[in-house]
Amino acid sequence: MKLNIALLAGDGIGPEVIDQAVKVCDAVAKKFSHEINWKPALTGAAAIDAVGEPYPDETHETCISSDAVLFGAIGHPRFDNDPSAKVRPEQGLLKMRQKLGLFANVRPTFTFPSLIDKSPLKRERIEGTDLVFLRELTGGIYFGKRGREDNGDTAYDTCTYTRAEIQRLAKKGFELAMKRSKKLCCVDKANVLESSRLWRETVQEMAKDYPEVSVSYEFVDAVAMRLVQWPNDYDVLITENMFGDILTDEASVISGSMGLMPSASVGESIGLYEPIHGSYPQAAGKDIANPLATILSAAMLFDDLNLAEEAETIRNIVNASLAEGVVTEDLAEGGKSYKTSEVGDWLAARV
Repeated sequence: MKLNIALLAGDGIGPEVIDQAVKVCDAVAKKFSHEINWKPALTGAAAIDAVGEPYPDETHETCISSDAVLFGAIGHPRFDNDPSAKVRPEQGLLKMRQKLGLFANVRPTFTFPSLIDKSPLKRERIEGTDLVFLRELTGGIYFGKRGREDNGDTAYDTCTYTRAEIQRLAKKGFELAMKRSKKLCCVDKANVLESSRLWRETVQEMAKDYPEVSVSYEFVDAVAMRLVQWPNDYDVLITENMFGDILTDEASVISGSMGLMPSASVGESIGLYEPIHGSYPQAAGKDIANPLATILSAAMLFDDLNLAEEAETIRNIVNASLAEGVVTEDLAEGGKSYKTSEVGDWLAARV
């Protein structure tokens, strides 16, 4: 099978972790007699530096002509520290999601048996955790009207949702719940926000079409507490853009490191696969970043291309590396640590 995969390394540690994912994917492709045509393209600060635009038209064309997109990270401190910057790397990410129609971010949170005691939470609270967030990606406050008034002394950001936007995200949530434990939680702030009341109303209407799914409705602040108290109470959670952005980062620490959690951003056709961590500029070029989230994101890519055995091969070797202590410094805790590239080499050799 021939696969065309757009490769967007991005900024900071993005190129380093992407390189390791490519090593592993190439090894998997060789094992299963596939051919991967990698199609590199610019995005983020690297694209701004090269062409003045964080998501150039050329990159978009590369993405839409591919079977999937493997993505590293976006962001650079010189933009973070400049509130007046008119063009920002993160604008490229929002534009990419919108132009590719990536309306659903799929973020699993699970524990690794060999790392469970490295989590900041107690073993008895997190053991067996296996939940998935579906975060709406192309609506809400990140895409609403915004501006300044009163000579710049008043700022506003508008959270807007349509019923259709909620329905398409919730549909994926219900379908995923049917494949798992048939349990779905709608996360909102319906006691305060009108947009959240539309979310709850819409999901309640759709629930009639999925009588086997047990649906709960919880306020976002309650979920924020319960995620660290009883994460095992949850299975599939659906929510709007900003709530999902915050809650999924909170959930990621359950595993013990943000460097372990993969994600997928999907729509009706192409999917984009990326680690949930940021560009971590402090580590860029030092060969110390954890590549496992990116490599596990590649496993999600294979899954969505109906290559389940290939995906499982990746997950198995990642579990083996963790069990044998072939890890980067964020997981070593005083023991032997390996460079980013060494972890990639070890994994690729064991495919």
